[in-house]
Amino acid sequence: MKRKDFLKAMTLLPLGATAMKLNTLHSLTYNLAPTERMPVLFLGHGIPMNAIDDNIFTQGFQAVAKTLPKPRAILCISAHWETRGTFVTAMQQPQTIHDFGGFPQALFDVQYPAPGSPDLALETQKLITSTQVTLNEDWGLDHGCWTVVKFLYPNADIPVIEMSMDYTKGPEYHYALGKELSALRRKGVLIIGSGNTVHNLRMAAWDKMMVPGYAFDWATTANEKLKNLITAGDHQSLIRYDQLGKEVQMSIPTPEHYLPLLYTLGLQEKDEKATIFNDGLVAGSLNMMSVKIDKA
Repeated sequence: MKRKDFLKAMTLLPLGATAMKLNTLHSLTYNLAPTERMPVLFLGHGIPMNAIDDNIFTQGFQAVAKTLPKPRAILCISAHWETRGTFVTAMQQPQTIHDFGGFPQALFDVQYPAPGSPDLALETQKLITSTQVTLNEDWGLDHGCWTVVKFLYPNADIPVIEMSMDYTKGPEYHYALGKELSALRRKGVLIIGSGNTVHNLRMAAWDKMMVPGYAFDWATTANEKLKNLITAGDHQSLIRYDQLGKEVQMSIPTPEHYLPLLYTLGLQEKDEKATIFNDGLVAGSLNMMSVKIDKA
């Protein structure tokens, strides 16, 4: 059905169907409105306190936001939503989740009231064919998402959904799943992976948190190796990160903060380059390194 015929048919519906009519029209308009290809981001989110700090990393998020076209919506893959199976948030108004403890009340007081997008959730569910995607109305925006997105879009006026990571699957699976989202980039959707490439909390030197550039040698070595592979486009080596030596293994003791990077890399196309920003280690064993993927 052509759009003008659809609109004519909608005017013939009874008044009681108004809500359904508007929702359907919104979905139709959303699906038929292509855009230029959106960039893709991997954001090193670090500790939750960044959400209320003004530092070189939060300034870096703000700076990169100025280089982005305004998205219609955001899809975020966060290190902090691991599930058995794959889920996408589908509520109209996602809650701000304070999934941490031991921080000042000021951090718990922060709200990021961005709307959700049931339409984008349905579109994501439809696009992914390699696995079943379940719509979720119980989660929201965890701190892997809102603590960084708030610096990109402080007015919370862009709809945001999250997609979970299936913890039963390996890195090849997550990389391939990222590729399945590629059509969203041409529908005005900014896709963000949020995690950290060097993330060893057990070995962190918390007493050196405020010492600029403080890093263990193994973390520095791993950081340089991963950065070089990212900018070289060597995705296969990055997928097989467990074969990159003991320094990388120490930097990625568990996979959840690394895997969002693979979703981002899976979306990189042949004519695009990866640019590093916010490259800095803190507390010895945590890296804020972030990546923007865009046309070369």
